[in-house]
Amino acid sequence: MSMKAVIESEKRTPVVGEYDVIVAGGGPAGFSAAVTAAREGARVCLVEQCGGVGGVATSGLMSHWTGNTRGGIYEEILDRSADGPMRQTIHPEKLHGVLLEMLLEAGVEIRLYTFVVAPVMDGDRVAGVIVESKSGRQALLAKVVVDATGDGDVAARAGAEFRLGREGDSAMQPMTLMFKVGGVDMSRAILPPSFETRIAVPSGEIQALARQILPHPAGHVLLYPTSIPGVVTCNMTNAIGVDGTKAEDLTAAQILCRRQIPLIVKFLREHAPGYENCHLLSAGAQIGVRETRHFIGVSTLTEDDIATARVFPDWVVTKAHFNFDIHNIKGAGLDEHGEQHHFKQAKGYTIPYGCLVPRRIDGLLLAGRIISGTHKAHSNFRVMPICANIGQAAGTAAALAAKRGVAPRDLPVTDIQAALKRQGVEV
Repeated sequence: MSMKAVIESEKRTPVVGEYDVIVAGGGPAGFSAAVTAAREGARVCLVEQCGGVGGVATSGLMSHWTGNTRGGIYEEILDRSADGPMRQTIHPEKLHGVLLEMLLEAGVEIRLYTFVVAPVMDGDRVAGVIVESKSGRQALLAKVVVDATGDGDVAARAGAEFRLGREGDSAMQPMTLMFKVGGVDMSRAILPPSFETRIAVPSGEIQALARQILPHPAGHVLLYPTSIPGVVTCNMTNAIGVDGTKAEDLTAAQILCRRQIPLIVKFLREHAPGYENCHLLSAGAQIGVRETRHFIGVSTLTEDDIATARVFPDWVVTKAHFNFDIHNIKGAGLDEHGEQHHFKQAKGYTIPYGCLVPRRIDGLLLAGRIISGTHKAHSNFRVMPICANIGQAAGTAAALAAKRGVAPRDLPVTDIQAALKRQGVEV
């Protein structure tokens, strides 16, 4: 059956801004790219579709910064936003304010409530973006664009090559809507931090009970303390078989996870010590999408590179550390290929510049979970501390390329590394 189509008349889209660097997406990667590029002297515009910056860390109500790095902008974010002694625990509202202040201090122009809908192309070079907002359809031009949208919307529409999901079948990790409960007796509360944490409770073992009682694909218990007394963040909703590049799938996942929340709260009241009087406080305005597009870059990071703590000569991210955190693609819990407690490499690894550079498209850098890597490698570098430092590297490279008038792929990586060292990145 042929699809109906509406023929739109040719449009003249006004150019409302010209910049050295445009960053699409204001999550940890995009925020870090924008701040860093501006600090390096570039005129920067950050475009974000939501009403605030921080992405899943703020509007997604993420519980804590999972994974770790040393020596990059992530540590500065922690220094300025930590709410008490639990340094990696996120207070979303405080973090949101801190991130906005850092952007404003750096002189970044911020455009919220604005969707990037298309790249402006000059042959195979991205020369800016088309945006849509309450202000209408507008064009923003730039010498370099950083795609930190999480899904690579700019890069995909520019024609950059990508693979969706894991190799072989394009299946993607589940989505989760984070939520918080109040009224928890913290002196008795169980707080299982991982899928492999087994806790005996009066009615059985908590993970086994969740599998039996909660509706598939929910069925695991991940509970994290907050800096607010009696409040716990729940990472327990689950949506499988959904594609984060499709609005209809995002909608379906949001609805499914919202419907799981009251059932999870009931489960906690009945089976989790300390949660007998818990109640729903808030849920994320933004669902957490773990995996969509993997772009094909000049270099590709593999699980072997991570497992062996490989130090690349063209490193731009250093001392990155996490495990292979692959959520079960078919249901609750950890995927059979995931490694959490079994991951032994404690040194940290590096990410090469080539993973941020699309193989073919110029004027464009990748930042965050969309960089060039395998499905399993991605499960390690996708976490927010590492994405923040990827953004720092992309912002630094973008500012240097814009200043010199060269394509990002033609920048000497030693110059990027020298700038990162000045910023405090450790080798």
